[in-house]
Amino acid sequence: MSKEQLDVLVVGATGSVGRLVIAEAIEQGHRVSALVRSREKPRNLPTKTEVVVGDLTRPDSLADVVHGINAVVFTHGTDGGGKVGAENVDYGGVRNVLRALGSKNVRVALMTAIGVTDRLGSYNRSTEAHDWKRRSERMLRTSGLPYTIVRPGWFDYNKPDEHQLVFLQGDTRHAGNPSDGVIARRQIAQVLVASLTSEAALRKTFELVATKGSAQDDLEPLFAALKADPTASVDGVRDAANMPVEDEPTRVRDDMEEMQALARGRVETSSLL
Repeated sequence: MSKEQLDVLVVGATGSVGRLVIAEAIEQGHRVSALVRSREKPRNLPTKTEVVVGDLTRPDSLADVVHGINAVVFTHGTDGGGKVGAENVDYGGVRNVLRALGSKNVRVALMTAIGVTDRLGSYNRSTEAHDWKRRSERMLRTSGLPYTIVRPGWFDYNKPDEHQLVFLQGDTRHAGNPSDGVIARRQIAQVLVASLTSEAALRKTFELVATKGSAQDDLEPLFAALKADPTASVDGVRDAANMPVEDEPTRVRDDMEEMQALARGRVETSSLL
């Protein structure tokens, strides 16, 4: 049986993983829109890619971007900018797209990072990048949309014979170097796209690494073996309880309440259909 053809918006489309997501999605028969900030089509995107113009940090530019889509893949990330950049892009980009979706019910795949729950490492203390990525995860879980959250290890540090995928949960690897786990960018893209049409991947959060061995052809057993996130929790299953919601900035708690309201509205709308 052929899988459902989706209209996929790729956020972070011109990045190293985003480009591979576009290629993989097209290969799987999906229609793909690439979110870019300029009307000039970026080089090296597949010819079948539709380019849509918007800025993640400008909510008013995103209304038309989400028109007609039924799936989103987030692969974006800030390139510098410190704490402000992490909040505005890593977190704010997810919030702004979810807000633009409004009552739309779309499938979402979000890429964050292995070690995202490590708050005490020097990297997070200087940039707060982990905290803001984790808040983006929380926004997605709170939205009520069907989702999969993928936390990849270190990009392309894998050896030529390291392609056997391993899905982990609990985010316990906090060395802050490739010993936490490695993964090929191409395989990250494959997992993100595969999750969009997998019932077994619904409400799953996991770390993605590779070990010695060949890549698996069928990802369904890997998705199925994972535990789903608790329905009422803002965090991933088995995540450390080291970021109390009540201690979060007021603006973050306000955003979460907005997402909860959108989720309730989506449920009420679907019940009337």
